[in-house]
Amino acid sequence: MTDRNYGHTESGAPITDQMIERLADEAEAGFDVDEILARRGKRGRPRLGSAPSTVESVRLDPQLKQRLATRAKDEGVPVSEVIREALRQHLSAS
Repeated sequence: MTDRNYGHTESGAPITDQMIERLADEAEAGFDVDEILARRGKRGRPRLGSAPSTVESVRLDPQLKQRLATRAKDEGVPVSEVIREALRQHLSAS
């Protein structure tokens, strides 16, 4: 009996009857919940500080927005990092 092909995995491997049986056997045997939960905490963006960050919205005129985008590109950092650093410098100067 030849395996039927059900498409491909993300890596390009064919999804066959044999693969489906193996995955079903693993699922029926159960999963290590502690391992799954341990991996879950490592996803997403890293925190910027000790607590979750907030999102603040500001309006920028087109010229300021362009200067901001240029600076971020020149420094190879996200626009948000340029904004955070400028705000830190401004607040520490006052």
